[in-house]
Amino acid sequence: MDIEARIKRRQRRNGEPRLIQDYEAISPVVHIEEPADRGPVLERLLDHLDPVFDGQLPPNAYVYGPHGSGKSAVITALFANLEQLPTEQQAIIHTTTRAQPPTSPSFVYVNARETASEFAFYHAVLDSLVEESVPEHGIGTETLRSRLHELVREQRTGIVIAVDHIGEPESIQAPALVDLFAGLPSNVSWLAIGREDPSTTELTRYTAESISIDRYQRQMLVDVLMTRTSSGLAQQGLDHSLARQIADWADGNAHDALAALFIAAEMAEERGQDRITQANVDAAIAEVPVPCISLGIVLSLPTNRQIVLRELIDLEESERSSVTATTEAIASAQSVDLSAGTVKRFLYEMAESGIVDRVEATTTNGQGRPPSRVEPRFPPTAFRRLYDLKQ
Repeated sequence: MDIEARIKRRQRRNGEPRLIQDYEAISPVVHIEEPADRGPVLERLLDHLDPVFDGQLPPNAYVYGPHGSGKSAVITALFANLEQLPTEQQAIIHTTTRAQPPTSPSFVYVNARETASEFAFYHAVLDSLVEESVPEHGIGTETLRSRLHELVREQRTGIVIAVDHIGEPESIQAPALVDLFAGLPSNVSWLAIGREDPSTTELTRYTAESISIDRYQRQMLVDVLMTRTSSGLAQQGLDHSLARQIADWADGNAHDALAALFIAAEMAEERGQDRITQANVDAAIAEVPVPCISLGIVLSLPTNRQIVLRELIDLEESERSSVTATTEAIASAQSVDLSAGTVKRFLYEMAESGIVDRVEATTTNGQGRPPSRVEPRFPPTAFRRLYDLKQ
């Protein structure tokens, strides 16, 4: 961490000693600039992208691995650095043809969780290539595509696009992505990043290589946790033995490990502790569902659905005895400007996509089907804090 970051971290303390110095540093939905212990993975990706260093486009590729294996962390860090390669200065949409071609392709990272529609996808790509913001209203999808084609034609060495989180709930699915890629100019190369095995996705029909990213080994995951805590917590905020316990439990899943760390730190912070204890870690691990849906998916949902989930996690147990009771409690909350019918529809839709579970009650009154209650498939403490920090 550089000197400026260290100074800002201490300024945030406001004179009071705090365990959590920087929430972003320990957040399971934030990627750091230098992913820990991912050198071999970076080398494999650089091997594939090697043509860009001669000003050429690499072939298309599919990058895959299980949830929490660090795919997004590596890709975002790599593309952030590749964007710094010598290129001509990007200009606004309405420019004349550039006098000098770039010396290497341009690089664009697209988060498919936030760009599931055709309009959003082309908007994200175009917005990454120009200096001025591309308008989100008063412009159609066809206009965006046309302007993107014009811009890419001017960049003779082309563009490399990484599209992350393919095939997740509420994200772009593989068949739709194939159609989107078909609408791009010919001098565009792409990397699709997902969890599905190469043999089961149609994306690999259009790729020259599949690049696997394995789960973290235990010591690697310990290093990830200690690297994050050194930046985000007070000195000696997490004992190395507790980091090993979290890593053992997470079984190579960095998302779940960081979620447990985040929850444990939040619990300790609320109690005024100066370090995370064994009790904090035990409680945090118990709160993370198995399997756990990515908090990044939850925090990428439309605002009205996030509001519903924010109310859901604060309901009393009696208010969650059935879907009907839960719906009524959420719809009556002051922060919710939705009808009960809309709230119930959102809950059912989010149950279909695996963001929440509908769990049947174990006891009934003997009449009809037993009622079901709604349970989140994500850790409430982590979502609550991350959601509130955005407000």
